[in-house]
Order: sequence, then structure tokens, then C-alpha cells
Amino acid sequence: MTLSEESARLGLIAGNGRFPFLLLDAARAHGLQVVVAAIKEETDPEMDARAAADPGVRVHWMSLGELSRLIDTFRAEGVTRAVMAGQVKHKQIFSSIRPDWRLAKLLLNLRTRNTDMLLGAVAKVLGDEGIELISSTQYLEPLLAKAGVLTGRKPDEQEQKDIEYGRTVALAIAGYDLGQTVVIAAQACVAVEAMEGTDATIARAGDLFRTLDSGGESTLNRSLTVVKVAKPNQDMRFDVPVVGVATIEAMKAAGATCLAVEAERTLMFDPAAILKTADEAGIAIVAM
Repeated sequence: MTLSEESARLGLIAGNGRFPFLLLDAARAHGLQVVVAAIKEETDPEMDARAAADPGVRVHWMSLGELSRLIDTFRAEGVTRAVMAGQVKHKQIFSSIRPDWRLAKLLLNLRTRNTDMLLGAVAKVLGDEGIELISSTQYLEPLLAKAGVLTGRKPDEQEQKDIEYGRTVALAIAGYDLGQTVVIAAQACVAVEAMEGTDATIARAGDLFRTLDSGGESTLNRSLTVVKVAKPNQDMRFDVPVVGVATIEAMKAAGATCLAVEAERTLMFDPAAILKTADEAGIAIVAM
């Protein structure tokens, strides 16, 4: 294998959702061969069909805890640069994982068991093996949210107040790697994201308001505002904030009317569909 052939190969550590497929398409559009490390517990089986249809894509299936196998696979394939794309559920990382000896050693040496610490340690191990982990947005910059109001409707005065309050709260929790999303109503925090993920947090906020409504009139404004931020020291190699049509659908179901995200640090999957769905539902979206 020549140096030019090796440098044209990208390793893709694929989690769940559409993110891995979007990144795969973008990398192939840049002329890169892609070696996919597909996580059995997370990656969509459609990845095999993609590889079958494209000789520039090779897929290797492995379990979440097989760090040694991941390294051996990438080295055998001549991969020197890799990217993580797609969510791996936090509860999978900390409950379902069956670590091999290399990952077990890494976990034993972690100071704290949060996502940033774990993925940062994995990135270091990969780097020590000659595999550079690069930004997950490197080939997807057109999908980063641009600053300003993105929908036909802009946030009203109450929603704007909730955005300002929610951003303060969200940045505080994100700094502790607890989550990146909060749901606000009348400048009160209704729900905070933890391990369940953004859509489940939004659903929980909606359930809480339905419970309050069933017991009589709530003292909070029924309108919910969702605020999603990057971490103060966001490592763009992993856990980048992402929103998609499913986020808007979750907001519709919960009765949320406004979404605020961080400009240039939030990926919007299928922006046209997101904005169309939001406009049809009367949901305002703003990038701060």
C-alpha cells in the first residue's frame, strides 16, 4: 500500500442514527475510502448494504467493548485517521459494555466515569497506536447551524427569556458532562438531560406538563422551550450536539414551541426537512 493510498483511507467508528451514513457519504464525496467499525449494539444493519453497493466502503462488525479489535482492524486496513459518528447511548457505555483487556485497563484508570473522560482516553489510546481521531464535523461543515433565526417564526418575548435562562443552565450542566439539553417554561427548568438523550428529555418534560394539567391549572406557561448547547470546552471529535427531524417531532408531541441551539457547533441533519417540519408546527428555531 502506498502512502497516498493509506492517507486516502478514513476509519469510521459508527454509532446509531443517520450521522454515520451522512459522514460516510461526505467522505466518499471527498474521494476517501472508508473503513467502518460498526458497533453491533448500535449501528444500523443498513451499513452492510452500503458496503455491498460501494467497493470504496469496508465494514467490520465488533462489540462496543472490543477496543483491541478496533485498533487491530484499523491497523490491518492501513487507517491512520478516524472519526466517531453517531450516538452510543450512555447507558450502553456504562452498563451493557463488556470490555476487553485493553478497555478494562483504560476504565480502571479513569478518574471519573463520564463520557468525555472515557472517549478522551480512547482517543489517546488510538493516537498512541498511530490512529489520529479527527473532528466529526470535518466533512460536514455545511450542516453546522448558522447564527440567527432559522425558521419563519422568531421566538416571542417569553421564549427569548426562556432561551437566555436556559442557555445559562445548559452551559452549567454541560460543563459537568451531565447532558447538553434543558427544557424551560416561564424561566423555570422543567427537565434536564442526563443519560436518556435529548428526545427522551423533551418527552419527559411533556409528560410532566400533562400531569400538571390533569391536576388543574399549572402555574407555568404551557409553552416549552428546548435549549441545546455544546460543552464549554467541547471536543469536536465526539459528542457534538445534533438535532434532526426526530427532535422536532419530539417537541411537537411534548408541546414545545421553541428550539435554541449553538451556532457553528450544532449539526442539523437534513436542515431543509427540519425547518419545514418546524415551520408547519409553528416551532421557532434559533442558533445562538
